[in-house]
Amino acid sequence: MYCAQQCFTPFSASIEGIALPERFTFPFYYEPHRLCELAASELQAHLEQQQSWQHNFGLTGQREGAIGKMFGLLVVQKADGELGYLKAFSGKLAEQNLLPGFVPPVFDMLTQDSFFHGEQQAINQLTAKLESLQQAPELASLSDELNELNAGKAAAVAELRGAIIEKRKARKARRVAGEQLDAQAFEALQQQLGRESVAEKHRLRQLNELWDSQIAEREHRLSALQDEIEALRQQRASQSNALQRKLFAQYRFLNQAGEVKDLNTLFSLSPKGLPPAGAGECAAPKLLQFAFANGLKPIAMAEFWWGASPKSEVKQHKQFYGACHGKCEPILAHMLSGIALDDNPLLNNPAEGKELSIIYQDEAIAVVNKPAEFLSVPGKHVTDSVYSRMRQAFPKATGPLIVHRLDMSTSGLMVIALSSEANTALVQQFIGRSVEKRYLARVTGEVLGDEGEIKLPLRVDLDDRPRQLVCFEYGKHAHTYWQVKSRGEGTTLLALFPKTGRTHQLRVHCAHQDGLGMPIIGDDLYGAKANRLHLHAQYLAFNHPISGERVSFSCDPDF
Repeated sequence: MYCAQQCFTPFSASIEGIALPERFTFPFYYEPHRLCELAASELQAHLEQQQSWQHNFGLTGQREGAIGKMFGLLVVQKADGELGYLKAFSGKLAEQNLLPGFVPPVFDMLTQDSFFHGEQQAINQLTAKLESLQQAPELASLSDELNELNAGKAAAVAELRGAIIEKRKARKARRVAGEQLDAQAFEALQQQLGRESVAEKHRLRQLNELWDSQIAEREHRLSALQDEIEALRQQRASQSNALQRKLFAQYRFLNQAGEVKDLNTLFSLSPKGLPPAGAGECAAPKLLQFAFANGLKPIAMAEFWWGASPKSEVKQHKQFYGACHGKCEPILAHMLSGIALDDNPLLNNPAEGKELSIIYQDEAIAVVNKPAEFLSVPGKHVTDSVYSRMRQAFPKATGPLIVHRLDMSTSGLMVIALSSEANTALVQQFIGRSVEKRYLARVTGEVLGDEGEIKLPLRVDLDDRPRQLVCFEYGKHAHTYWQVKSRGEGTTLLALFPKTGRTHQLRVHCAHQDGLGMPIIGDDLYGAKANRLHLHAQYLAFNHPISGERVSFSCDPDF
């Protein structure tokens, strides 16, 4: 069992004159407190210098097997008033859950006396047996034999049916010819033709029964194997689910009032009713758990990424990030219960005091220049948006008004439809990709080459909405063409032409290592914060929904 002194780190640098925050950090979106920045710089220096363990962060050019890591810092105060900080990492580090100086996990499944090893081994044995049965030669052989027998039956029955049809035609001809015979002879012919017909039906039935008996025998053997496989699969699923529930029950989280809740309870009201993989292993819950268990008062918290970015995500080395929503929100809501937090910026209206200028208007459309940090449509907590402003400005307009959207942080041109007919016509143009769009973006770095294209499929990060991931398995096709406009002072001004319209497409394509590898200035999701996101929808061209005439609009950004 770790004691507080083993993990409590006093500040090396002087913290005299740094005021403590009035409230604790809102963990999902924050500016790191000065004390957290100092703690981060000390931890980062330690990571660069320490030799007691080895982990490939991908910082030395060795990208094969590189795994960057999220580190967390919690500034705490002892009962005697001394300030210091706690350190944690998400998941495992150097293949270990426990490393000197870092707080322990909430539950360590890797300890020798943990129930996890034995029960996981039993599940692994079931998996091995299941794979052995699935790969058994008899299973493939029976499947092949069944396919051959079914094909053989179909061919044989088709051949016999063809012969029967020809004989039926011949009997019909004989019956017609027999109409010239006397009644007794014609009756005898009729009986003979009937016997021949019955005999042919009997032959067809015998043929089906012969093939069916062979097919049934293989199906019985194959079904027995499949039943055994399915029984093993269900047994493994049952044991795996039971182990998972048992494991989740071991992750018990404290809050300042001493209340304890486990993962099963905390995620019982989530859509799936189950915690996502890795829940409870993030840095933030580890830090708070250790503080509450050891009588340390939480003062401020921050997390930063150290190392190369993952292949699917965009993470910047040394950049601070908020806690993930999917894995941490229910846990931290419990752990921080009763603690005064900084305001949630997502509850504030970013459009307050900003004007939405209309640069063109006629009876069918309006074109507006949306400011940065201004919603296109009402959000979960904030209703002020382009939609609400346009509904107020054009109370007689019909239809949904909004034809397309821009990210809240992106500024620039949006076309508004003032009638249902105009909306339908414009939407069809966006779907058909006949609308021309050009964005201007300034990225953090000097791009090599003068033009190019990026094709990286995107999907939402289910654990951390609204972030997007690059995913070649489940992602939607996303295609961007880019041109360099100018370079200077370590930045590049780009013209971006999105051929598709995925969420955060331009931001991810610029920032991802397989795109330009240079985030847009001010991108607080995929890069670093600045005065604003330097991304602007500068040019828009489409066919007017009434006249059909090609119209175009442009508006330069303020960055």
